[in-house]
Amino acid sequence: MAKTKLIHIAAITFAVFLAGCASNDVEETSGAETTETGTDEGLGDLTLEVEQQEPVEMDTSADDEMADAVTSEFMDLLDQTLIYFDFDESAIRSEFRTVLNAHAMNLAANPNMSVVLEGHADERGTREYNLALGERRAKAVADYLMLRGVASSQIDTVSYGEEMPLALGSTESDYAENRRVEIVYP
Repeated sequence: MAKTKLIHIAAITFAVFLAGCASNDVEETSGAETTETGTDEGLGDLTLEVEQQEPVEMDTSADDEMADAVTSEFMDLLDQTLIYFDFDESAIRSEFRTVLNAHAMNLAANPNMSVVLEGHADERGTREYNLALGERRAKAVADYLMLRGVASSQIDTVSYGEEMPLALGSTESDYAENRRVEIVYP
């Protein structure tokens, strides 16, 4: 339950951030004028106009709908916990940056929360090489999260190499499924 509240807080923070980026158009209306005149050497008559405006009531239903939509999108991103890698690579692919940004926001907003990053490799290569590759992948994700404000004390990494495959076949699609980092919230 506490985890759910923390996730909602992070999602609301994200929604407020997005709402702050929105622009507002201001409509000019004519109001009552107050005029003061005076003379000064060389300046002539001065006129000061003050506009009075009535208080504006804000319709918050659109903001609530936007917050719900952002919360839903944010939760969908947090549900994605698998980050895939290219063959023999530990560079994070661009399509996973949005997912990692959401996890980073969640962790940064909840400093008591922690995560375990489990690095994996396909079966090609030696056992030792695949353990090292899984570790490089987990470290790449950890570095990405830390660059976005997550404390290093919130992150643990472990490599399983080829030992815990998701797919047991020997096709390229099976190999691609096994080249991953799993984000695990304990």
